[in-house]
Amino acid sequence: MENQNPQELPNEPVQLNTADFWEQLSFDGKSFCKLDDQGNLLLIADQLYPERVLSHIHEQNAGTVIQALCDKFKEVLQKTEELKQELAQSAEPVRFQGKLQRLKAYLLNANAIGDYRPLFSFIAEKQELIQEQLKANEQIRQSIVAKAQQLKDAEEFKNTTEAFRELVEDWKKAPYIEKEVSDKLWEQIEAARNHFYDRKRSFQEAVDIEMMQNLDLKLELCEKAESLSQSDNWKETAEVYKQLMEEWKKIGRVASVEKNDELWNRFVAAKNSFFDRKSAHQSLIMEEQEANYLAKLNLVEQAEEIKESTNWKETAATYAKILEDWKAIGKVPFEKADELWNRMQAAKDHFFNAKRQQAETYKVSLEDNYAQKKALLDRIETIKNATDWRDATQEINELLATWKTIGPIPREYGDSLWEQFIAARQYFFKRKDEDREARKGKFVQQISNRLQQSKNFLATIEEELAEDESKLAEFKEILAGTGDEDAKDKEIKANLVKLVDQIEKRMPNRLSKIADVKAQIQDLEDKLSEKDK
Repeated sequence: MENQNPQELPNEPVQLNTADFWEQLSFDGKSFCKLDDQGNLLLIADQLYPERVLSHIHEQNAGTVIQALCDKFKEVLQKTEELKQELAQSAEPVRFQGKLQRLKAYLLNANAIGDYRPLFSFIAEKQELIQEQLKANEQIRQSIVAKAQQLKDAEEFKNTTEAFRELVEDWKKAPYIEKEVSDKLWEQIEAARNHFYDRKRSFQEAVDIEMMQNLDLKLELCEKAESLSQSDNWKETAEVYKQLMEEWKKIGRVASVEKNDELWNRFVAAKNSFFDRKSAHQSLIMEEQEANYLAKLNLVEQAEEIKESTNWKETAATYAKILEDWKAIGKVPFEKADELWNRMQAAKDHFFNAKRQQAETYKVSLEDNYAQKKALLDRIETIKNATDWRDATQEINELLATWKTIGPIPREYGDSLWEQFIAARQYFFKRKDEDREARKGKFVQQISNRLQQSKNFLATIEEELAEDESKLAEFKEILAGTGDEDAKDKEIKANLVKLVDQIEKRMPNRLSKIADVKAQIQDLEDKLSEKDK
């Protein structure tokens, strides 16, 4: 549950004269606050933020509540300072837009007394710098798109192919921009690259096509292996790597030994990275030990040991259990009974007096927890429609982890905040799953297209083989039927012998090529069958 019941508070006291009461108060940060006629402590509005109620105070709780609100501002400053440090140490501060927005949302609702102006100014300054950097980063990526457009109609295929690979690497290394803009620019690069490869494929021999297909297949396997290298799903991912290895063995050679070695090294490096992490994880589990804490303590010593505890609910239950155990124990020597009971009562009274004092501070903490969780909810609602799956997933998981570190919120808010947060998270991951299924369908379509191309090519070379066999039979029949020969007959016969020899020499190559294409068709059909399963 998100909420816990706070300690019941005493009846509302009679209000003092507000002006006199406020005049008597003295504390750091008073200049940022004011008190209304109903006893509401207000944070004074600024051009950067609106006025809001921080708490309700009266004579009995003013000192405790105001101290708690002032102490809470130290946490507000710490959160801001932590973000400043992260920004200072980050190589890509533009990725901190979400955290800046989240901090701003928190500051607009933080239940604390202090000077918020420099904090809001810091956020505004960083957001403006990030927008400027995003524009500069977009120009860098625009230049990469322009290079792709220049390369798409190049006539020199080998060097241009390498140039496109370098261009893709440049794209990967280029600084961050927003996902929607990045996708549109990348579509232009993809269109240029596809245009180039369509032209290149039309000039390749059958063996070149096969090698190119092998290269594409091995690149796909490398990318799959690399995408899994950081997985924590140990059993299933290990099985996937086994399947990828089997697929690798079925793929033929690529254009050069060097390229084949490069791809193999990439594949093995990703696989080894995963299995090294898997081994370290298993070692850590083996090293974990369970503590054995079986010491039995005297009941009075237990009560005195926990009297300073601030884990209120669990400690109160422990005292109840201690008293139950006390009642179940038989009589003790008369001369020691009063001493033991007085020690027990003193420890118990010490704890419960502190517990009652904590109630006011606890209320302040509940309200601030609500402000923090509301900021997290606002952020996840902002990014639940994102299409930058990796970064958005990482941030949503971070939001969930942060949520779990925040304590309970006031009972009147119920579970609605948590339900909205989980609903937004589920909405995002449902969209992410649907996108993954769409990409899977695209992969199947690509394999199907390759299969149809190979079948068409097979039909062509089989027709050529049948034509050669027909001609060979016809020429041999003519040669067998020749009788007496004059000079013209001898010339015709010599030409026929030459044609027969040419056909017989090229037939083994055609047969070999047919066998290779059939093997390729079988491999593609196997891949489609595996996808259907």
